[in-house]
Amino acid sequence: MSDATETSVKITVDGVEIDARPDELVIEAAERHGTFIPRFCYHPRMNPVGMCRMCIVEIDTGRGPALQPSCMIPVSDGMTVVTDSDVTKKAQDGVLEFLLANHPLDCPVCDKGGECPLQDQAYSHGPGESRFIEEKRHFEKPIPISDLVHLDRERCILCDRCTRFADEVAGDALIHFIDRGNQTQVNTFPDEPFASYFSGNTVQICPVGALTAEPYRFKARPWDLDQVESTCTSCSVGCRVVVQASRNEVLRTQGVDIDPVNWGWLCDKGRFDFQSIHAEDRLAEPLVREGDAYQRTSWADALGRSSDAITAALDSAGPTGIGVVGGARLTNEDAYAWAKLAKGVIGTDNVDCQLGDGLPAEVVFGLPKATIDEACTPGGTILLLGVDPKEELPVLYLRLRHAIVEDGATLVEIVPHATGLSKLAAHTLAYGPGGAADVAASLVSSSPAAAGGIDGNDIAAAKNALGDGPVTVIVGRGNLADSADVITAAAGALFDGLDDVRFLSALRRGNVHGALDAGLAPGILPGRVSLDEGRAHFHETWSTVPSADGLDTTGILQAAADGKLDVLVLLGADPLTDFPDTDLATRALAGARTVIAVDTLPTASVKQADIVLPAAGYAETDGTTTNLEGRISRLAPKVTAPGTARADWIIAAELAFRLGDDLGLESAHAVFEELTAVSAVHRGLTIEDVDIDGTVVPVHVEAPQSDGPSHDADVDPEAAEAAVAAEAAESDDEAQAAEAEATEAQAGADNDDAGAGDPGSGGTDSDEEIDTEVVESPDGPSGPAVGAGITFVAPTVEVPQIDGYRLRLVTTRALYDMGAATQASPSLAKLPHGATLRLHPYDFDRLGVTAGSTVKVSNAEGGRGTITVPVEPSDGVPRGAALVAYAQPGGATAGLIDVSRPVTDVRVELAP
Repeated sequence: MSDATETSVKITVDGVEIDARPDELVIEAAERHGTFIPRFCYHPRMNPVGMCRMCIVEIDTGRGPALQPSCMIPVSDGMTVVTDSDVTKKAQDGVLEFLLANHPLDCPVCDKGGECPLQDQAYSHGPGESRFIEEKRHFEKPIPISDLVHLDRERCILCDRCTRFADEVAGDALIHFIDRGNQTQVNTFPDEPFASYFSGNTVQICPVGALTAEPYRFKARPWDLDQVESTCTSCSVGCRVVVQASRNEVLRTQGVDIDPVNWGWLCDKGRFDFQSIHAEDRLAEPLVREGDAYQRTSWADALGRSSDAITAALDSAGPTGIGVVGGARLTNEDAYAWAKLAKGVIGTDNVDCQLGDGLPAEVVFGLPKATIDEACTPGGTILLLGVDPKEELPVLYLRLRHAIVEDGATLVEIVPHATGLSKLAAHTLAYGPGGAADVAASLVSSSPAAAGGIDGNDIAAAKNALGDGPVTVIVGRGNLADSADVITAAAGALFDGLDDVRFLSALRRGNVHGALDAGLAPGILPGRVSLDEGRAHFHETWSTVPSADGLDTTGILQAAADGKLDVLVLLGADPLTDFPDTDLATRALAGARTVIAVDTLPTASVKQADIVLPAAGYAETDGTTTNLEGRISRLAPKVTAPGTARADWIIAAELAFRLGDDLGLESAHAVFEELTAVSAVHRGLTIEDVDIDGTVVPVHVEAPQSDGPSHDADVDPEAAEAAVAAEAAESDDEAQAAEAEATEAQAGADNDDAGAGDPGSGGTDSDEEIDTEVVESPDGPSGPAVGAGITFVAPTVEVPQIDGYRLRLVTTRALYDMGAATQASPSLAKLPHGATLRLHPYDFDRLGVTAGSTVKVSNAEGGRGTITVPVEPSDGVPRGAALVAYAQPGGATAGLIDVSRPVTDVRVELAP
């Protein structure tokens, strides 16, 4: 688990001298050099415990050989290790015989059969037969310890892997050893199921068949499965996975250990939502509305109707009469094709891949970027702004938790309510709704004062915890009832007030960052450049470029609601469920003259569309995706799309053809090639870069310059001066010399950066980084530089005062909700916990309600819906706030929100 250093330790393993890393465990050093030592309890991502004793080998540290567990002994200089001696073999033989004494011989019906370490090692290191003739131990089998995991206690070998993972890694100590002696078993507490967001990991790491996943039980044998390595797109973390299928049906996904991202872990949503791929109501054929019902039709008819509607809109209102909402579901290639169609053929800039629940592209692009590894630097400082990563980005939560618990990182939170990390935080500043910017400004001021309902002393203590070193801010849109300007203003205050700060975007949607990079945002062209800066460059490749910045999703829906939008295209978007203002979304879908939905499932919004175009989904298309740190990785197809569903880029190309244009795209690879040619973010990449042994490629770029104070420590002044000289050089020879000098100077600066990678290490293993630095002149021959024309300007937010008769709404995401993929996955559809109103105990008493009673919540301004939900007290909610989870059964909080206001005030009263 230790990293390699300049020094090494010489040890001898089975007569061969090897170099080991200081403090490395014997089992790790031996495996790195090709000697496998059998094990059951040891796992490289957890602390060793030496439970199973299977890894016992002879170790001589100078005092004679002795049998010792190699997972517990760090190497020392001159150590001698023997893994194949008669003594070692006898010890391992005995361990296996005792493990098998009570283990049932049910391999033919065990789901682990064929990939079972106990089965494998019984053959390779075991005695071959048992001397025990006594009756084996029996337990009821299996028992469901959660909705997703079943436990067979007869098979358990007490290796402690599941219990350690639950406690050490996930922080959900819900599964333990109970009883004693021969009756020792793993189990949960009475009436407390293993309700962890990460329970599926225990199934994957279990070395026997004791823990099995309900969705996979008795579905296939390992030798029946064919697999491809891919990337999870359930959220924006971008966990690496293998997708396993049999007979054209995805049956399982497993985590792959890559060091920069997920370490092999997956959340249960990402592990089990593959079931939505084969949902019974998957869209498989084009549909058109005839009266109040849908009729199946041909692709030619559906595309013809779509192009006719777009042409009519162009004739009547011009490009501004067309809007495109969504795109975070798409691959990078799909997103670019649709950006080219919308902006380069139709000419509209009314395009937004976010659904009013994210942050403007200028915020994502305009702040200096951090990677996951930089955020999780041992001993570093993390500032969590707005978002609860456990609910929205679960595997990022695991990485942050490890950094805090194991590596001594310091966490400070500025959040609308207590999060999954609050118990580990040095300070949690839970602000009242709308107060994030005031708290952030106070935190970075020289004399912190009370702000956002938080005492000044608490803010001062948090400021001291931040220290003077580098800070990584994880910024996301936690409270959907607050406008994006609230968090944007808070991020701006931190950007201006902290000397050494970088930001890690916590936007949650699967490929939202890739869609933004591809240009699916108003005012943005592919490569993170503004319309004005990129217009000339893209005119060389595209037929047209929008003449002015367009509308975001809120503006598009408002235009549709006002009857000013002729065509509304939904790219995997469901505004009726996902947009945080149901009233506006409903009026928009009713007000648009033609609604075209491109989707995989019949969502609430799809059911209101006039034309439905079925799209191929996850595990059905080839392409790439970009995670929240800008890391590009490969998506691999494994099964065929249902019916006649097509890849999104094909649909875009076909529409362009019917509009009298040609995108010039003939394959997903061709789209990727064009993207790398026109986009500075992707320039220089090849498909091999993102597909070498499953390697993922980070595109790490310099932060764009803004009119505010400079926080970019990566650009060396000598490199900048040399770049100017290269630009000013008159002759080709002078320019080449100056450019070479600029490159050398920048390379020197990059080498001084501790986080820099090696761009030339394209053939590395899957857990190594490959950094691609894009450093070029805005006027260079390859087009505008990354970030050209994009300036981050923090807005000024005026939050109205609240009276004593109102509460202010806080509504945040939960991992399981009413989203389409979750509801289309039978194993997950039952997991949303439902809507419950949570109030601070002070407000609880002030309103005179009792725990569990039912209350009615309504918008204080009127004109919106109401919800009726149970109420509970919570110390994690600020005074004056009313917390309800978003998109939960029994509580449609989006019906309470008015997105035209910076905050949403509600009234709470006992239900009749």
